[in-house]
Amino acid sequence: MLSAKLTNQERRAIYERDGFRCALCDSTKYLQIHHHTPRGQGGTNSPHNLITLCADCHALAHGTNLRDWQDVTQEDIQQACCEYLADYYAPGWNPWSSNPYPCEGCQRRRWCQGEDCPLDDLEPP
Repeated sequence: MLSAKLTNQERRAIYERDGFRCALCDSTKYLQIHHHTPRGQGGTNSPHNLITLCADCHALAHGTNLRDWQDVTQEDIQQACCEYLADYYAPGWNPWSSNPYPCEGCQRRRWCQGEDCPLDDLEPP
């Protein structure tokens, strides 16, 4: 089994970024950090690949439906995670503009548009 090896600082930054709630259902119970792209498939511990999920959403992201939800699939959860991370890190991104990175001063070249970013204090991957 692969280990995430996240430091407490990294883990807290992800929880803080996501408001100490599941990014998909807003639950505050049994929070876990999920790798959008699995480490076994080349995913990293970069904040761009990490998302806070409750145990139910996290299990479904890995194919186990703990709540017997009839209207939500593993693919739905994977798509929702992708959209959440994309919306967070690239809200104003336009790949066809002359400057696809609107925030000039961001250390991580993310699209924060000048907002304070708790992840900027972390070492780059």
